[in-house]
Amino acid sequence: MPASLFKLVIDAQTTTTTKPNVQRFFYQLNTGDVDNGTLTIVAASFVDDSGDAVVTIPTAVADNGYYMLLINGVLQQEGLYTVTENNVVVTDATGIPENAPIVLVVTNFDPESDTTIIS
Repeated sequence: MPASLFKLVIDAQTTTTTKPNVQRFFYQLNTGDVDNGTLTIVAASFVDDSGDAVVTIPTAVADNGYYMLLINGVLQQEGLYTVTENNVVVTDATGIPENAPIVLVVTNFDPESDTTIIS
C-alpha cells in the first residue's frame, strides 16, 4: 500500500486590533535654533499634549510606526527632516516664519490578534 498524506482540516477565526499609539509634540520656531538654513530642535524644546516638556522623542518602530512633521500646518515630506530621540533636524528651514508652529506626530502600532479555533 502506498504512503498517503493525512491533512488536518481546521477552521479558525482571527480578530486583529491595530491599537495605534499616537503622540504629538509642539514647538514654535525660534530663529536661534536655525544655523546656516538647518533647523535643529532639541527634544527639550518640545511640549506634549499636556504642555509638559519632552525629555526624549519616542522612536517610530521600524515597519510598525511612522513620523509626521507639520510646519505652519503643512505636512512635510519625509526626506526633508530626520528624527532621533534627541532632536528633529529640518535640512531646509529657510522661509519658515519666526514663531511658526511645528508639530511632530509619532505613531506606533501595537497590534493584537486573537484566534479562535472553531473545529
